[in-house]
Amino acid sequence: MKRNIPHEIEPLKALQEFTSARIAIGRVGTSIPLKQSLEFKLAHAHARDAVYSELNSVKLTGSLKHFEQPILHLHSQVTDRRQYLQRPDLGRKLDENSLNELKGYSNGSDIAIMIVDGLSATAVNENTIGLLDALIPLLVANGLKLAPISLVEQGRVAIGDDIGYGLKAKLSLILIGERPGLSSADSLGAYLTYNPKPGLTDESRNCVSNIRPKGLTYKKAAKKIFYLINEAFKRKLSGVELKDNAGLISEG
Repeated sequence: MKRNIPHEIEPLKALQEFTSARIAIGRVGTSIPLKQSLEFKLAHAHARDAVYSELNSVKLTGSLKHFEQPILHLHSQVTDRRQYLQRPDLGRKLDENSLNELKGYSNGSDIAIMIVDGLSATAVNENTIGLLDALIPLLVANGLKLAPISLVEQGRVAIGDDIGYGLKAKLSLILIGERPGLSSADSLGAYLTYNPKPGLTDESRNCVSNIRPKGLTYKKAAKKIFYLINEAFKRKLSGVELKDNAGLISEG
């Protein structure tokens, strides 16, 4: 039996091919169909789970070893997940032990890469290695010196300023779990900051978001990040003054 589709829904059906957003799902009376209602509740549960997920430091550490870089295990000033959600300011700063840990590695480098749980450790656990497999060879081939890779628990984006400054890196690149959406609980974000130092605010950074297999693929994300890093070094800046003029980057 053919399902009747409201006339106002029909033109939107073709857009479903390009997005996982909930469009053209139809309705039953004044509500949405049961299947879509249950899918929405499941997505909401996945988003909540992602917020409370934990960084799989053991597995990530093992996977990172093939990059042949020292690995630092750092922590913000947050003591637990509840405090993380209630006190964003504490997630932006390293605790004292972590600050001391950096002192032994402050030899200067071009790029400091940080892997931070953020609001979805699930995204970090699932997508970080795939992205770095595509990105790090580009950086190394371009002659850029990497600082030790940092694994950071209970961190926010700005914690990269403390780490980059502590490592005396020219540029910080933080890979962090983004706030889960109802169609993407596994989205990874990349934030880069030229000349990182404590006290910087968001206009000093560039962001590449929605990095995941069903969003911006690892290869495309790596090329976009690499382009921005090169431009940041050429112009000695990042943030609102650094525009992404690379255009659409193909899989190549």
